[in-house]
Amino acid sequence: MQTPFPLVSISGAPFERGRQYGAAVPERIAHSARHYRRELERLGASPARQSALIAEFAAQMENFRAAHGEEMRGIAEGSGVSYEDIVLINARTEVIAKARKMARETALDPADGECTAAVVMPERSATGNMIHAHNWDWDPDARDSTIVLRVCNDAGVTLVTLVEAGGLARHGFNSAGLALTGNYLSCDRDYSQSGVPLSSIRRAALEQEHVAIAMQLLAATPKACSSNMIVSQNGWLIDFECVPDESFALAPHNGLLTHSNHFMSEVALSKVKEAGMSNAVDTFYRAWRVRELLEACGPRISVADVRRALADDWATPYSVCRPPRGTLTGGRSATVATIVIDPVGLTMDIAAMPSFGQVFTRYALQGDAHPVE
Repeated sequence: MQTPFPLVSISGAPFERGRQYGAAVPERIAHSARHYRRELERLGASPARQSALIAEFAAQMENFRAAHGEEMRGIAEGSGVSYEDIVLINARTEVIAKARKMARETALDPADGECTAAVVMPERSATGNMIHAHNWDWDPDARDSTIVLRVCNDAGVTLVTLVEAGGLARHGFNSAGLALTGNYLSCDRDYSQSGVPLSSIRRAALEQEHVAIAMQLLAATPKACSSNMIVSQNGWLIDFECVPDESFALAPHNGLLTHSNHFMSEVALSKVKEAGMSNAVDTFYRAWRVRELLEACGPRISVADVRRALADDWATPYSVCRPPRGTLTGGRSATVATIVIDPVGLTMDIAAMPSFGQVFTRYALQGDAHPVE
């Protein structure tokens, strides 16, 4: 059985929060940093080039949210890992992609083509509560560097996020009932401009009490790369397919929304060129497969139904729930976690490496994590 991801709880001013964070999981933070430094070295990025790339995105985050810079400095002090490495963990998508571009590598990130999302609206849910769920696919090495971070910030909002250790946010929910998940997209506009790293944007959205402000942050903040981000609150949901300088909205259909790693908005497809197909062709059936499985459950869909859909192994190893395997560009990929968020009950159930069996642990706004059936 896979052991659960550790829960780290932090509070106080930004630097103090970060210091607590770093001191709690220094080994996992160092693991994250080593992994991404090795990738930069593989690309032939010199120490000077690495520092310049990291400094670019450090400035973007600090200008966007000064508190994020302070928290990262605290993480560095608490963990004994350099501030530069903490920025790298938070901007790993952007930094590594730009290093690859400078090295004139045409291949995508070896772990690209990740994630399958599924959201059941209240009118289709067996309990009447929205079910906001997600498979996070990434390099299986992330199993040993991932944590669940619980943050009580200065404004009184508590957030819970699954994240690589040292990171600010990835997928999660907050005490205002706002939930957020995100997955990879790629288009011809990527890295045509600089922008705020996705980890900082997602953290800023999860710090909000109102979905309107979170939406504005997700949709309108300038980015360096594309991303799909789904945000929900109070039984309402919107999906933004974001490119660096524009966003395209998707709404649920028949009480369901599923998404994987290709653009689905007709408006987006008329304006941008899809660029992720060299490594993620299975994206076309993963979103379809999850929708078909959920529709087959009838008018009311349970949490158990959603779990089963996200555990689907049809066409394995190129499946919704993927076992550790090689990718088409020479890297490795696996479903590192299945996440099921209850934005009403304010809990997030997570199964680590679910291809070895879905064993869920529940994380909440208070208390310790515990197993859940």
